[in-house]
Amino acid sequence: MKDPIIEAHHLVKSYPLPKGGDVTIVDGFNFKMQKGDFASIIGHSGCGKTTVLMMLAGLLNKTSGGIAVDGHEVEGASPERAVVFQAPCLLPWMTALGNVMLGVKRVFAHASKKKREDIAKYYLNLVGLGNSMYKYPIELSGGMQQRVGIARAFAVKPKMILLDEPFGRLDSLTRMELQDTLKEILLANDMTAMMVTHDVDEAIYLSDKIVMMTNGPNAKVGNVLEIEMEKNRVRKEVLAHQHYYFYREQLLGFLQEQEHLKEKRDDIQLPIKKAPKSQTTDKSFKPKQWVNNIVSSITSFNY
Repeated sequence: MKDPIIEAHHLVKSYPLPKGGDVTIVDGFNFKMQKGDFASIIGHSGCGKTTVLMMLAGLLNKTSGGIAVDGHEVEGASPERAVVFQAPCLLPWMTALGNVMLGVKRVFAHASKKKREDIAKYYLNLVGLGNSMYKYPIELSGGMQQRVGIARAFAVKPKMILLDEPFGRLDSLTRMELQDTLKEILLANDMTAMMVTHDVDEAIYLSDKIVMMTNGPNAKVGNVLEIEMEKNRVRKEVLAHQHYYFYREQLLGFLQEQEHLKEKRDDIQLPIKKAPKSQTTDKSFKPKQWVNNIVSSITSFNY
């Protein structure tokens, strides 16, 4: 068996509370991936899926635990771990080619200008933008902008691609087209990828394994589902596969169970204590300040 290219051990991420203490969003994320694997992370909102992805990318500091990529501890961001965000985040004053060239210039700083342009153009052609590489973001549709984001990530030739709901804002047809484009590029380059998604069918179609996270806060890996299908999949064949509905049932069952646990937790109410009469007339009590404190507490976290 090959050595894992990605190892995450007991990853923990906590945020401080305004009045002391902290809240733990992710509490012990453990996972391994082999080279060429595609893993998806699913779970309800607030379970820390994106938090895990950003820690793997080195864009978010971990509270404790360890992350190793190809045997090296992750310390900060690196072009070896390229990220595709839900929004393409393109610079509006640059063309599609210019946006892809940003990373290429940094990673291949010693290459000639022509060599760098050839790399950027190659990946823009690969995602179907050969005739649109000189257009500005405002001239591109949402799907085309996301293609630029994917080309930008692959153009720096990373060891791993991290995707944060990359197709979440797209219509169904464009979404399926980009799923196929992504799959083809990953297979051609034997590249490792991890994706956050809420779409169970998308996860089954693209993944070798699917990580199911429990509810947050204090979220953990609840289960890992191995998808035993050919890597080079055809959508119709996946839908007709004998195990497809079994996989789907496992994922939906887990999500429903987590939703049920969340509802049970929300139903637990603390007894309401009546405030002393003197407190209601206390001039030092400032409702506006009290509301501001609550708003500050809620907006202090980035789940």
